[in-house]
Amino acid sequence: MQAFVKLTSIPAALPLINIDTDMIIPKQFLRTIKRTGLSAGLFYEMRFDEQGNPKSDFVLHREPYTKSTILVTGDNFGCGSSREHAPWALLDFGIRCIIAPSYSDIFFNNCFKNGILPISIPQAQLDELTAAAEEKREITIDLEQQKIVCGNSVYTFDIDPFRKHCLMNGLDDIGLTLEKESLITSYEQTRAQDKPWL
Repeated sequence: MQAFVKLTSIPAALPLINIDTDMIIPKQFLRTIKRTGLSAGLFYEMRFDEQGNPKSDFVLHREPYTKSTILVTGDNFGCGSSREHAPWALLDFGIRCIIAPSYSDIFFNNCFKNGILPISIPQAQLDELTAAAEEKREITIDLEQQKIVCGNSVYTFDIDPFRKHCLMNGLDDIGLTLEKESLITSYEQTRAQDKPWL
């Protein structure tokens, strides 16, 4: 998993509430367990018409938002079914941070496991970040300092220390296990000597 320390980008604004996981990645794109290629289905019904042609007015089809790594969006983001393909699709597009007032619990947890930082902030602060996005101004996310810098405004955000450690060090569940590799190897060697019948 790619480490997350500091991120600067012009954010893409999607100011809608209750964007569910089926809107993020529709069911027809769930036929794979690969984490790559899913960006083609990201927000598919909002991004494309019935013939599959891009909707030029959708934010992620407009410059400079085609390269945004930060998404500023509305309340209750990621609600609906618990599909892990939703954060996979966002990450495959290049989104590394989502800023919203609130999230579905399962989606929120899945973000951390896949290297995406979901930040919760009050609506008033979100409004300023949405305005920055619409004005094509960069913002910076500093995970170590737990700050969002937007021009002269600086907002702090909370994050669980363990999740912060994992993101800053690029540790998913496998990476966390591999941190204990020497202890696991030592245990296996001792067990093989003490209990050779196992």
